[in-house]
Amino acid sequence: MTDDEGVSKSGIWRPAALIVVVVAALVAARYLGLGDRLGELRSWIVSLGPLGPAVFVLIYVAAVVAALPGSAVTVLAGAIFGSVTGVVLVSIGSTVGAGLAFLISRYFARDAVASWLGKNEKFARLDDMTKRHGAAIVALTRLVPIFPFNLLNYGFGLTGVPFSTYLFWSWLCMLPGTVLYVAGADAVAKAVSDGKVPWALVGAVAVAAAVLAALVRYAKGRLTDKGN
Repeated sequence: MTDDEGVSKSGIWRPAALIVVVVAALVAARYLGLGDRLGELRSWIVSLGPLGPAVFVLIYVAAVVAALPGSAVTVLAGAIFGSVTGVVLVSIGSTVGAGLAFLISRYFARDAVASWLGKNEKFARLDDMTKRHGAAIVALTRLVPIFPFNLLNYGFGLTGVPFSTYLFWSWLCMLPGTVLYVAGADAVAKAVSDGKVPWALVGAVAVAAAVLAALVRYAKGRLTDKGN
């Protein structure tokens, strides 16, 4: 199967998988009391007042800098804060965390990061392409996962790309995936809490998945062209 075929299929199975997850969440909520647990977690965050969102963002930033998987925290944002606020908080946390990792790599731990990533063939290719194409490579690699997200943050710190360029294009091109996962988690949370499928939100997530698949297809093509 070619990469393009894989991307096309991902645009089909992601919305279908989301529907399956929502239905499964309804069943689990009935037998495991997940709705009550989710409500308790949301209540704890709300009890922090204005500090609740700030604490969440700090946790997200720390996870990114520590190179821990951020997907679980991203999903949690949708479940607790809903789609709009969740996207804003995740976007802030992921961007600030990515920026800090970049600065650590460039100014404070360059030798250690270089030793960590220096033998990686994908990073060598990334470094070469960044020298020639700069901002375009930052944008494309945020859409096409040729390199793990957390390692990419540190890897770009070793390249010559300007910090402002890196930060802006990272934020912009991480946004579609953020919307998809946060809105998807919000759909599941509403299904668990309300006991019914939020079809309008599921439809919005399906559209977001299709748009993201199209962007990934385009980015793959551009990335292949620039790699030649």
